[in-house]
Amino acid sequence: MVSQPINLDLDLLRTFVAVVETRSFTRAAEQRGLTQPAVSLQMRRLEDQLQTSLVDRGGRAVGLTTEGAGLLPQARQLLRLNDEIMATLGEGEPEGEVRFGAPEDIATMHLPGILGTFARSHPRIRLSVTCDYTANLLDQMSRGMLDLALVKREAGGADLGFRVWGEPLVWVGLDASIADLSPLPLIIAPAPDIYRKRALEALQAAGIAFRPSFTSPSLAGQMAALRAGLGAGVLPAAMAPRDLAVLDVLPRLEDSEIALVSARGAGGPAALLAQEVLRSLEHGPHRLRR
Repeated sequence: MVSQPINLDLDLLRTFVAVVETRSFTRAAEQRGLTQPAVSLQMRRLEDQLQTSLVDRGGRAVGLTTEGAGLLPQARQLLRLNDEIMATLGEGEPEGEVRFGAPEDIATMHLPGILGTFARSHPRIRLSVTCDYTANLLDQMSRGMLDLALVKREAGGADLGFRVWGEPLVWVGLDASIADLSPLPLIIAPAPDIYRKRALEALQAAGIAFRPSFTSPSLAGQMAALRAGLGAGVLPAAMAPRDLAVLDVLPRLEDSEIALVSARGAGGPAALLAQEVLRSLEHGPHRLRR
């Protein structure tokens, strides 16, 4: 007798992804419109169906087992395919607006391709993109002005969004001689900015004298100042261009993280864009240095 295939319950998979992305059964319940016991029951049913443990419930935040980490990209792929089929054949082409925010450097380097692909796949969804500091983006989201945002956060800051990738930071300058100057001239963004915070903390901890030599909220302005030799600055390692020197002699900088934050109740078009962002960036951005 030929055994019958077992069908996975997409509703259980959707709850699993929500638990992983929020790192909390309670927050997943809010996102899914369920009670916390119902989410726990659905997770148990999925684990029973797959005959393996998917999440580690021992810590303050929910973590993934090895099997859960392997299932996550497959679950997202199944849900994305389901949503695409429903959008195409079930309810017609989705339409509406997504108000999306990101810091300028992330928007400049990582989003053009993602947003272009999304716009071609969903031509009836309007995209409105805002570039600003993380603190300002979160404020706009709290006031109902944004649906979705990529933000910079402290490493391990699980309470702020879903971690997309870790971001090592490096000192850069026109050449290595910049690091020998005292006080060290700094090219930085105005507060609040996590790279500025990382730079000042590292220099102060090492007892290195410094002075702001160029302050600009614009990434293009900071890059121009770096290439003019006006001082040292901080960039994500993946964004450090080949024509600038990495100043390894300066104090080590603590990593930051990039997280995806959704407004409460954001669904429909916003959920589709969130899926595209996570699919494209779940393994981190491609490095630019060669």
